[in-house]
Amino acid sequence: MKFSALALAAALAAGGAQAQSNTFKIAFIDPLSGPFANVGMLMLSHAQFAVQEINANGGVLKSGKGPGVQLELLQFDSKLSVQESQSALQAAIDQGARAVFTGGSGSSVVAGLVTAAARHNERNPDKAILILNHSSIDPDLTGKACNFWHFQFEANSAMKMKAIANYIKKQPDVKNVFLFNQDYAHGRQWAKYGQELVGLARPDVKFVGSDLHPMGRVKDFSPYVSKIKATGADTLITGNWGQDMTLLVKAAGDAGYSLRYFNHSAGAVPGTVLAVSQAKVARLTWVAEWHPGQEGTPKVDALGKAYKAKTGKDFLGPRLDMTARMLAASIDKAKSIEPVKIARAMEDLSFDSVVGPVRMRGEDHQLLLPQVVNTIAPVDGKAVKVGWEGTNYGFATDAVYTGNELAQGTECKMQRP
Repeated sequence: MKFSALALAAALAAGGAQAQSNTFKIAFIDPLSGPFANVGMLMLSHAQFAVQEINANGGVLKSGKGPGVQLELLQFDSKLSVQESQSALQAAIDQGARAVFTGGSGSSVVAGLVTAAARHNERNPDKAILILNHSSIDPDLTGKACNFWHFQFEANSAMKMKAIANYIKKQPDVKNVFLFNQDYAHGRQWAKYGQELVGLARPDVKFVGSDLHPMGRVKDFSPYVSKIKATGADTLITGNWGQDMTLLVKAAGDAGYSLRYFNHSAGAVPGTVLAVSQAKVARLTWVAEWHPGQEGTPKVDALGKAYKAKTGKDFLGPRLDMTARMLAASIDKAKSIEPVKIARAMEDLSFDSVVGPVRMRGEDHQLLLPQVVNTIAPVDGKAVKVGWEGTNYGFATDAVYTGNELAQGTECKMQRP
């Protein structure tokens, strides 16, 4: 009887392990409440759609003998806090997560998650976890602070600013530039790269001022707009996003102040196009791997149509969808759900994405993907054919650059387990 009991216990344990191996858990950790909740919910929706499609097609590690391993997405609210995010990470690990989707909470949160994950992985190699960053663009994350357990699926600040600088080089009406950014790592870096790269592209440009503001806490940007206007600036280089971008555009519009804005991803955030259309005098140029209404992108168009049919929402972020699909491809390449093997498989992984071929650079874990400079503008039937957010404003393509054209050198000295 004693032997039978032990045998039964062993069988149950083996059965539990087998059941657990049929699911690969991913934790989504981004803002789901507060001033940037709309950004987090948008990102969550894209991730859910990709995971559901992967599962509907049999999951990962499929074989002819039966269904493969299913992906399961767990949700956690970062609350834009490093401490809250690290607590969420521990909860996710306790629930069996082996990868994290994050990036919409800002670079400080991502850096905090990478630090916590690396510490955990060193102590618990059998329960290691990956940090898959879909939106934070701090170059340090794949530079001097690079980490084996972190992968960046978005072009970083330096890459995006290089694309903008190349475009500004041919824009003679850009003369007096003010640097206005959120007061955290990304905002300061956006200002730094703006001055450096735009200054190199256009030595004649004058930088007439610079300022930082608290992130997510300013309700009225009118005092800042007055200060900027007093400098004679015709152009604003700003890394603002979410409500910090829309409220800034509104304040300048209310003041009748015609400004050109150069930004990294504002157009992909709900409310930005509406704010520009209402301000009327705003001209906002941003850069991303794709923009709505872009011509010659049939794969994105098909994906966007399927996404809208499923969710009722507009598709905005190919890289958000791509993060899940590249994870799945890496699991299949590794033939394993062990994070360390997945990470090694993801290094230098080439992937035929909906925006074209992309490659995860192995030396620093920076994805090299195309960037499209585009401007929010009125529908004219030529450059802009489709309105967005219920307005007669859409997106006009200004320039397209490949990931290799924008690739930067790296300070990364990767330490691998």
